[in-house]
Amino acid sequence: MQLLHIDSAITGEQSVSRQLTARTVAAWQAAHPGTRVDYLDLAVQAPSHLSVESLGFRTGQAAATEAERNENALSEALVSQFLAADVIVIGAPLYNFSVPSQLKAWIDRVAQTGRTFKYTDKGPVGLAGGKTVIVASTRGGVYSTSEGGQAMEHQESYLKVVFGFFGITDVRFVRAEGVGMGPDAKAAALASAEREIATSTSEAANQARVSQAA
Repeated sequence: MQLLHIDSAITGEQSVSRQLTARTVAAWQAAHPGTRVDYLDLAVQAPSHLSVESLGFRTGQAAATEAERNENALSEALVSQFLAADVIVIGAPLYNFSVPSQLKAWIDRVAQTGRTFKYTDKGPVGLAGGKTVIVASTRGGVYSTSEGGQAMEHQESYLKVVFGFFGITDVRFVRAEGVGMGPDAKAAALASAEREIATSTSEAANQARVSQAA
């Protein structure tokens, strides 16, 4: 089994999402000792944002310049890495009500027609189904318990839509919110996230075993 571990927080060792992805990956490996882990740190290896030079995978046109060839090679490497993974663990802190721009740039690279989705006469169809995605979702405030907070949140809702568009139906969230509201609130958020890690990795592991047996 192949696991892709992705971090996107820019705060280094202070990052709560990085702590949670590390814990999630460790819990998954404990349940599946043979799991191979590939690591991608988007704060260090952030793909450039889409540009004219990087649109080759969308237009289908052959690269005409060295810049286009380099951009196409990067897009191919990222989508191939994503498609090779059975499990993807993603650290996604809430930045200005959405995900980090580095994570958005990665998503833009793996959203490729014919690789992760296709269009049909009945609409788009995801091509990357059968994977498990576990997102470590961290937030300084609390957004999940009120209509106002939910309306401002474009982090978990966005990721559900994107991975659903790719055909992935097993998307789980390990959430720690309120981590910026004082030591007690942070401790409670981390304790809740630890419980969700145990649940998410055990349930996802059971589903993966059933899928592999089938």
